Amino acid sequence: MDSLPRRRINLTRTLPNPNRYTTALEGEFSRYAFSEERAPDNKGQWRSKVFETGDDRPMDLEIGTGNGFHFGHRAITFPNRCIVGIEIKYKPLFQAIRRPLKAGAKNAAMCRFHAFNIDDLFADGELNDVYIHFPDPWTSPKKPKNRIVNRAMLATLHRMQRPGSMIEFKTDSREAFLWCLEEIAASPYKVEARTLDLHRSEWAAGNFMTFFESLFVKDGIEINYIRLRR
Repeated sequence: MDSLPRRRINLTRTLPNPNRYTTALEGEFSRYAFSEERAPDNKGQWRSKVFETGDDRPMDLEIGTGNGFHFGHRAITFPNRCIVGIEIKYKPLFQAIRRPLKAGAKNAAMCRFHAFNIDDLFADGELNDVYIHFPDPWTSPKKPKNRIVNRAMLATLHRMQRPGSMIEFKTDSREAFLWCLEEIAASPYKVEARTLDLHRSEWAAGNFMTFFESLFVKDGIEINYIRLRR
């Protein structure tokens, strides 16, 4: 079985020029926002340690939250579910966690982490639904190995998800999407929905449009969409 390649990222505490976004990880948002060093301490304990809830409460994951419109929507609209977000960039991370917290939600947490190191964050069977919206498509010829939706990542998520959970993947890149379909075909997931043009499909009505998605749609770019079921 293919394994995920490890990725090294700069440590927040060693940054030469901290700013208000970086310091927020250890300051005002430290209860629900975790640096790359603190986040792994929650592995297997996100429900009990971070959200202070029982093991039967659904806990979802968003990989690459961007500025957090979808992340905040999920946390605020579905208070009976918990959600954890992964983001590398500090400002979007700050924006993503601030939105649900300002609305009074206590069921959301963010961590600065690279998705390829996800084994360090979650135990097998700890997750429910997973959202992957508009990741970097890595369209240069030598870069497909960096795409998040690959067979190794899918195998890893399958272990971490509970039966009946789903993965939702959206991208504006047709090239990346078609490549990912081959990886999905080699995975243990069942394809439940798939389209090359989400906004002209039967699944359009139930779609939450992210910020980047709205820009793509405005420019007439078709949105590629797939939903997988574990």
